[in-house]
Amino acid sequence: MRTFFSRQVPLALAVAACTMLSAQAQTSSPLSSTSTSSASGWGSGRGSVLPYTQDGYIGVNGGRSNYSLSNGPAGFGLSQDDSGNAYKIYAGGFFHRNAGVELGYLNAGTSHRLGGDTKAHGFNLSLVGRAPLGEQFDVFGKIGTTYGRTRTSGLAATGVALGKEDGFGLSYGLGARWAFTPQWAAVVEWERHKFKFSDGDDSVNLTTVGVQYRF
Repeated sequence: MRTFFSRQVPLALAVAACTMLSAQAQTSSPLSSTSTSSASGWGSGRGSVLPYTQDGYIGVNGGRSNYSLSNGPAGFGLSQDDSGNAYKIYAGGFFHRNAGVELGYLNAGTSHRLGGDTKAHGFNLSLVGRAPLGEQFDVFGKIGTTYGRTRTSGLAATGVALGKEDGFGLSYGLGARWAFTPQWAAVVEWERHKFKFSDGDDSVNLTTVGVQYRF
């Protein structure tokens, strides 16, 4: 898990850095600036629900989560299902053609382990970097923090700590968006959120698809 984490964090940071470099290049070139404005909506007067931003959007995603938690000591023979149904509701806006912020609520669903259930949900705040690939497509990376709350139930005989926890953790992700109309876009995302659980800190992956309404 640490190897995967060490590979994915630089990847998310690299995407954000590339989009910022792209933004600087586009600012210095009138032609590229015009092209980006057409693709992203920047400079067209689009509003946003988030203060100090424009080209705003609201969205809803649904998909699957994957927990990377243990099932307690070996020998108990307990069944384990690390995946669950996940969804998120969010709003975002941009303070630069290629850089913005996103705020949302996510629910990672339920993992069945330890003879009980483990649940996680929370609020996320992320910086977003995007790079247009044409008039209708763009890719993006994000990095931020999630304030999460978790609850773990199960068999006390396993010796694993049970109960509720909450706290902040690192989040990051990658995705792509297709604007099929000026106001509506389809999006696919992969994200990782670090949560505090009763038996230790661990990450939950979310793979979702959704729709966004652009102001």
